[in-house]
Amino acid sequence: MVTVENHIGNISVSEECLTELIRHAVCDCFGVADVCSTNTFRSAISAITGGRLFRRKGVVVRSNKNGELIVDLHIKVTYGTNVAAAADSITHKVIFTLEEIMDVHVNSVNVYVDDMNY
Repeated sequence: MVTVENHIGNISVSEECLTELIRHAVCDCFGVADVCSTNTFRSAISAITGGRLFRRKGVVVRSNKNGELIVDLHIKVTYGTNVAAAADSITHKVIFTLEEIMDVHVNSVNVYVDDMNY
């Protein structure tokens, strides 16, 4: 649960909602084929069930002692994509989305390219 305090009051957002928001922002970026699972077992189960289980695959959100978010993303890129440009675009889009919608400061976004779609 992420809680944001502003002049009106407190806003609490579940981790599932937050990861889904991040996942949609990442999948809209150019060159991203999908968001991969963080481990092999979850990846296999997700592939078998068509993504119905382990929906939060590939997105890990945690916060530091100052309340700033740290986001880890595991992605699959399309063949021929400039990986550095895609990672930079993803980083900027995730930071913009979270700061614009949630009004929360993002400390870092770590992008891990795990697979390539041919």
